[in-house]
Amino acid sequence: MKKIGVIVVVIVAAALAVWYFQGKTTQQAGGKRGGPVPVVVAPVIRDTFATTVQAVGTARADEAVDVSAKVTETVDEIAFTDGQRVQAGDLIVQLSDAREQAELELARVNLAEQQREYKRLVGLVRQKAIPQSQLDAQESALAAARAQLEAAKTSVADRRIVAPFDGVLGLRRVSPGALVEPGDVITTLDAIDPIKLDFTVSETFLATLRPGLNVSARTTAYPDETFVGEVMSVDSRVDPATRAVTVRAHIPNPEGRLSPGMLMTVELVTDRRESLILPEAALVPLGQRQYVFVIDEASMAQRVEVEIGRRRPGEVEVLSGVTEGDRVVVEGTIRIKPGAEVKIVREAGQPG
Repeated sequence: MKKIGVIVVVIVAAALAVWYFQGKTTQQAGGKRGGPVPVVVAPVIRDTFATTVQAVGTARADEAVDVSAKVTETVDEIAFTDGQRVQAGDLIVQLSDAREQAELELARVNLAEQQREYKRLVGLVRQKAIPQSQLDAQESALAAARAQLEAAKTSVADRRIVAPFDGVLGLRRVSPGALVEPGDVITTLDAIDPIKLDFTVSETFLATLRPGLNVSARTTAYPDETFVGEVMSVDSRVDPATRAVTVRAHIPNPEGRLSPGMLMTVELVTDRRESLILPEAALVPLGQRQYVFVIDEASMAQRVEVEIGRRRPGEVEVLSGVTEGDRVVVEGTIRIKPGAEVKIVREAGQPG
């Protein structure tokens, strides 16, 4: 029994020795705290923060018309080719106008005759050779002659179809000698510089939409190119079915590479402002609140509540709680407690 007692005492003494030396090693490594916790930190920076809205839009001509005749007449001359660029006033199609030209000439002759007669009667009235009423009648005849001339000019002009604005003509749909009627499409005319881009945006962004915002657009026709434009107007109505509002932008198109009807993906930057930004990985959510661990001058981690704003991939806007230049923990937050001593092993963005 004495031998067994000695063995028990030896075992207990050995256990106490192991416990003592383990405690010593722990204290030497980090004292009562168990040593500084290794962490990775990142600075709070100030940068431009904006909301990016993505949408799909359709390109449209700035101005577009179907070119047609005002009267029923045969085509005398086609003065354009498919895809031709024209300026306002350029002749597109000449309709037959032989009869109208003759009537115009007759109206000119009649006006000249009425003017001569009017001058003659003016002299006679001054001489009191005829009554004033006769001159008044001639004055009415002169006015009628002028009106007939204007009507003849209009009739001739109606048979001369010209471009109403600068643009690009489409495909020709008639031939010389064809009889055209009002409403028959002869060709199309599109003004495509700049080109309009209409796209819809959720009503949640309505408060941030305004003319002057920049847009970036891409199309599968030119996959490696981005077309930059500017918002010109926002529709006054929200579609009750989709709860979206239509936005119209203008994109410069001097070379005519973009065509009406093209499908384009759009990025619209709204609500641009300078803000404090920190990595999203630094956030420690507790209930409905958000916290970060800020490293002070004594290498201690202080838990600070922050108010966050908008987010973008990997980053978050901070409205209050920290200042520019503060260092926050982005790796190791689950291993530290408020007031814990830390060891910064690396700053985010720098090689480890």
